[in-house]
Amino acid sequence: MPSKKGFELFDFLYKYGTIITILALIVIFSITSPAFMDGANIVNILRSISIVTIIAVGITISLSVDGFDLSVGSTVSLTNAVVISMFVWFSQNIFVALLAAIGAALVVGAFNSFMIVKVRIPDMLMTLATMFIIQGIALTYTKGATVSQNMVMPDGTFSTGSVPEVFSKIGQVPWIIIIMVVVVLIVHIFLNYTKHGRYMYVIGGNKEAARLSGIPVNKYKVTAYLMSATFAAIGGIVLASRVMTAEINSGAPYLMDAVAAAFIGSSVLGAGKPNAFGTFVGAVLIGILQNGLVMMSVPYYAMDIVKGTVLALALALTYYKKK
Repeated sequence: MPSKKGFELFDFLYKYGTIITILALIVIFSITSPAFMDGANIVNILRSISIVTIIAVGITISLSVDGFDLSVGSTVSLTNAVVISMFVWFSQNIFVALLAAIGAALVVGAFNSFMIVKVRIPDMLMTLATMFIIQGIALTYTKGATVSQNMVMPDGTFSTGSVPEVFSKIGQVPWIIIIMVVVVLIVHIFLNYTKHGRYMYVIGGNKEAARLSGIPVNKYKVTAYLMSATFAAIGGIVLASRVMTAEINSGAPYLMDAVAAAFIGSSVLGAGKPNAFGTFVGAVLIGILQNGLVMMSVPYYAMDIVKGTVLALALALTYYKKK
């Protein structure tokens, strides 16, 4: 019977480990840094995880059909560049700029879908290749420069367009947090309470069984990658609104955090599957960890060690449970 007790302990940690870790971190950081629990700092944590959560929700959808979209980071960079360049280079209005950014992301999603569904390239390998392709396209589009207002154009003149004032509101509190909450709620309801969401979980559980049950597996895989790209675009737009410029590879730093949040979320409350609420909790864990370590003056270059360790533990829990 000792082995049974060990299993129960693991099962408990699997279900509640993330929540316990968050509570433990809150206690530790509150003791070491009294300002940690200030309302302003809590809002700061929520603001800092907003973009990561939105991108991670897209990854969560791709995971729900047993896929894995690694190209979201470069898609964020591309959409960030497109939306800012629409304002600065082409003096377009918000509607056109947002449409162009989402359109560019959907092209990425369609390309991923075609290569994965029709050419049958494994999801991770294909999206890894797409990541480099889109990264290169974003760099080529911006010519390796930072796109910003009054920038020097290749012909030596200054850009004449400007970023609308109302666009900058998207990336500010409370709107950035509201967008994150709405995205999480919509995807949570979609995956758990709609026929299409349940079909995605069935496909993620067993593709062949789903196919034999009459579920159009390819159609839902295409939908999942298009949705993943769309949420990456929303992340890119929010990022553009926050920084008001388009930096080279601006989306790359969000990839690892978003992947970690999505995988950590799979085990929250014993869900045993990718889910939007769990992803949000995973993002909260990473946000608290980063914020607390900064307040403790831990060097920025040591952050990745901690984040990588957290991701490794989350993956260990997820895959050990699957086994």
